[in-house]
Amino acid sequence: MHWANIRGERGTGGGLGVTDGVRHIISILLQNEAGALARVANLFSTRGYNIESLNVAPTHDPTVSRLTLVTVGSETVMDQIIKQLGKLVDVVNIIDMTDDDHIERELALFKIQVEGNDREIVTRAASEFGATVLDDHESHFTVELTGDSGAIDRFVTAISARARMSTVVRSGAMAVARGAPILTPT
Repeated sequence: MHWANIRGERGTGGGLGVTDGVRHIISILLQNEAGALARVANLFSTRGYNIESLNVAPTHDPTVSRLTLVTVGSETVMDQIIKQLGKLVDVVNIIDMTDDDHIERELALFKIQVEGNDREIVTRAASEFGATVLDDHESHFTVELTGDSGAIDRFVTAISARARMSTVVRSGAMAVARGAPILTPT
């Protein structure tokens, strides 16, 4: 089978659900202090909203972290969430990246069990998907793939149909606006 059938590249901005308002990528600048992340997560938890993925790390300013989360909800729900997040003392700035032209990426590491012919299949799939084989130990490959969430999902589907995937580690979505920054400390 040719891997391009499964790759099905999609646009680099917006991802799934942009037009129907289902999937949202929210970027938050927040003070890099103990408890800040817990307060954001608690807001979602107490209102019964799910966080599909969460990524947080310090910015170039060590007092500010950038948190990117993916959640699902209607425009009304997203407006309510953003207003509530904006009231948190730790939040410096917030934006729903979904409707803006942006670049979305996720990093994934895979541990794939290989036997005999699986080695060639995994190597070929990694090449077709733009992944890198980091370690090719005799019975397991460690593979790294960076792409949008859909590309990573397609890689999982493609490999799982042909080899045993024993570990999947995903960073969660990260997003940045194209061109000039739209999320800056105010």
